[in-house]
Amino acid sequence: MALEISDELLGTFVPIIVYWVYSGIYMAFGSFENYRLHSKQDEEDKNLVSKQSVVKNVLLQQTIQAILAIFLYTVTGNDAAAAASKTQSTSFPVIARQFITAMLVLDTWQYFMHRYFHHNKFLYRHFHSHHHRLVVPYAFGAIYNHPLEAFAFDIIGGALSYFLSGMSPRTSIFFFSFATIKSVDDHCGFWLPGNLFHIFFNNNSAYHDVHHHLYGGKYNFSQPFFVTWDRIMGTYMPYSLEKRAEGGFEARPLKKKAKE
Repeated sequence: MALEISDELLGTFVPIIVYWVYSGIYMAFGSFENYRLHSKQDEEDKNLVSKQSVVKNVLLQQTIQAILAIFLYTVTGNDAAAAASKTQSTSFPVIARQFITAMLVLDTWQYFMHRYFHHNKFLYRHFHSHHHRLVVPYAFGAIYNHPLEAFAFDIIGGALSYFLSGMSPRTSIFFFSFATIKSVDDHCGFWLPGNLFHIFFNNNSAYHDVHHHLYGGKYNFSQPFFVTWDRIMGTYMPYSLEKRAEGGFEARPLKKKAKE
């Protein structure tokens, strides 16, 4: 008798597996200095938290997220949802519409939450500053956050994108895996040739690296997909990608243009 795993369980655990697999690929590129946005030495010297602590924090968050995801799937699951999972999975236009809706909802939620956590001194000092201990971002630190911030950003944002888009649990497997890959890529610290995320998204590893600069906390709040809200709200910081003499690249903010 074949073991059948529900879409809800897959939607819960596949993105977690994807997170570690995709970030592991980037960590294997650790010595590729010619493609790094910061040197390996900067990563060791400037970051204010150890990689061991980052791993523990991410695993704790993923455990909490998994428990809450299973709970949400359970309390909202019904026969109609199961039927929708089977019918909608074969309808590309429906899935495309749901993906786009979920992307816009998640972007909207995370932009305003992210900006508020920066502008409110209490929230920044006690919660969001945890994430910015990684001055030089790297792949598996993508969701290194205070657990309460992770709840506000990722769990509530994910739930809203899931419910408001009307996607089925089966579709959510692919959407949240895609969102996970995008978030990891934005924090990877590399600028690799041919990277599709750099080609199709202005919101990418260099764009988010500017935000992690010590002077970039007032700009580039948009995540994880588009830069739309930064442009609308006047928090868009353009940058130039320059080659470093010692190898690799540097995302240099264009401050004068950002203020115009």
